[in-house]
Formats: sequence, C-alpha cells, structure tokens
Amino acid sequence: MTLTHDEIVALPKVLLHDHLDGGLRPSTLIELAAAIGHELPSTDPDELARIFAENASSGDLVRYLEAFAHTIAVMQTEENLRRIAREAVVDLAADGVIYAELRYAPEQHVSGGLDLQQVVEAVQAGIEEGIAEAAEAGSAIRVGAILDAMRHLDRSPEIAALAIVNRDRCCVGFDIAGPENGFSAGNHAPAFAALRAAHFPVTIHAGEADGADSVGEALFQGARRIGHGVRIHEDIEDFDGEEPTLGVIARHALDQQIPLECCPTSNVQTAAAPSIENHPMHTLRDLGFAVTINTDNRLVSGVTMSGEFEVLQGAGWTKEDLLEATLTAAWGAFLPYEERGELAETILEAYGFED
Repeated sequence: MTLTHDEIVALPKVLLHDHLDGGLRPSTLIELAAAIGHELPSTDPDELARIFAENASSGDLVRYLEAFAHTIAVMQTEENLRRIAREAVVDLAADGVIYAELRYAPEQHVSGGLDLQQVVEAVQAGIEEGIAEAAEAGSAIRVGAILDAMRHLDRSPEIAALAIVNRDRCCVGFDIAGPENGFSAGNHAPAFAALRAAHFPVTIHAGEADGADSVGEALFQGARRIGHGVRIHEDIEDFDGEEPTLGVIARHALDQQIPLECCPTSNVQTAAAPSIENHPMHTLRDLGFAVTINTDNRLVSGVTMSGEFEVLQGAGWTKEDLLEATLTAAWGAFLPYEERGELAETILEAYGFED
C-alpha cells in the first residue's frame, strides 16, 4: 500500500540527527541577516532555499558548507538562538515528529559575546517555547539537546563538561561534528573518558566522510549511536551479494544493535551513498542493522522528515519498514528506558497496533 503525502505527515516520527544551524526557516534567515547587514545569495525565501539545496546537491563540499556560514552568522545572540530553536521545534511538530534530538555546537555561537552556558540556556528556552507553541496547535512533541564539539578543534573537554552539567535540564547527549576525514574521534579521548565516567550518552559522526575504521574508532570511544554510519558497509565483504561476510566492526554494530543515524538525502549529497535507490541503508536494514531515518540539515539539504519517508517509499520501503525504523529510533533515543517504552507504544498505536 502506497501512503499519500498527508498519511506520511500524520505518521509519528522520531528524529535523532538534526542540526539546529542547518534547519532555519529561509524567511527567518533573511530577516535576521538583514538586521545585522549580512549579505545572502538571495532575499527571496523560495529562491534562497533553492540555492542552498542546489549547492548541497552539487557534489562540491565547499558549496555545501557555504550555507552554514550564513546560518551561523545570525545565531550569535540570545534572542536569535531562542527564535531559531523555537521555530525548529514548531516545524518538526507540524511534520509529525513526536520526539527529536536537536544538536548544535555551542562554541560556534559565542562570537557575539555569549558564553557557552548562555548559548545552552538560550537554545533551551527556545525549545521550551516551541514545545508550548506546538501544544497550542495540537501537536505534542518532546525535544532534547545534543551538544556538539568540533572535531577539528580542541574544546571537546569543555563541551563535554558543559553537557554533563546540563544533563538534568536539557542535554541528553554529546557528539563531535565537523570534518571527519583526518580528524579521528581518538583525538578527543579525554572528553570521551570524562563522558564515560559520568555515564553520559554519546553519539559520534562517523562513516560519512570516512570509512568503516572511523566507525570502529567511534565505537571504541564509547559511542552508543553512530551519526550516519552508512560506510560501515565497507567492512562487509560481498555486501550486495548472496552471502555477505561481516568484519569485526560491522559485526559489533550489528550484534550490539548500535543505531545508525542514516540521513538519506544528505548522504547522497555528501557522496556517502551513490543514490537513494542504491543507498546502503536498504541492505543494512535487510541484514538486521539498527537503521534509523533522519534529516541532518533541513534547510541546507531541502528536506523534511516526511519528505525522507516519501523518498524511501519511492525506493521500495513499505509502511512496515518505516514503522520498524521509527521504533528503532525510539528505542535508540537518549531517554530513560521507561520513557522509550512509552514512546514506542505511542508509535505502535498510531500505526494501528494496539494492545
């Protein structure tokens, strides 16, 4: 049965991998940029969104990253951070997302005079406002924050400590983002050691711009989930054949059911996958890996969660496949066990599986 667009929007979704600085509303970016005199490629919202999406799909990483220079430029004040976070939550709720983990790098938002804690508090205030606004519109959503450290810089111990300090209020996880190839997760071993000592959840970008060994290093450092992770297939011999043979890293991820935060469109744009039709996540799913569906950067890639569900449906995914991935995301969320169970029950009921 093929689901219509409206039916897909209505499905409950769990989003584990979404960057706050990659998901601004085009109209908001234009307004905030004008207020600080920052020049954009266009001041028409539709045109600006089109330019970013075309750049993301160009195969040119420099063009892909250009958008973040614009978005981060307007994310340097408490007011702007609150607004952007609030709008992100409202937009996700309207798209059927019932649980989301929004990630951002506090160190990228201090050039306007805010300190790291002020950045966290501003984003959290926006998240709370967004949850309330969504509830008024009839959409229930829960949102946690993941703090990113930049893997090519050296502030990861500081960001890890910041996440731990804010765990009871808003921060549910820690991540490292930025250039993967040439910047091993092992460079941040002291931060990961502190996080392990605090029993604090970690996800690590790996297996996107670098191969399976990067995933292996992320797992060694204690990652409970892998951001993207699609190139783990490079550790599987005869991956698309009749008798695939798993290497040590792939076997670890499969046996431990480490959630892979796959981002279909973004993975194609960054060349981590050749196309939606030939995305490794299809075979990884069939092999039993814990595959989840995510947006990565909604503005930059020109995507929504519902849109990602639709492109996967076009590649042969059934309603049951979407349910399985959503349940996998629910059980992989950085939430207490009981709350993950409640989330899973909500999803099953919406799909028509009631006790």
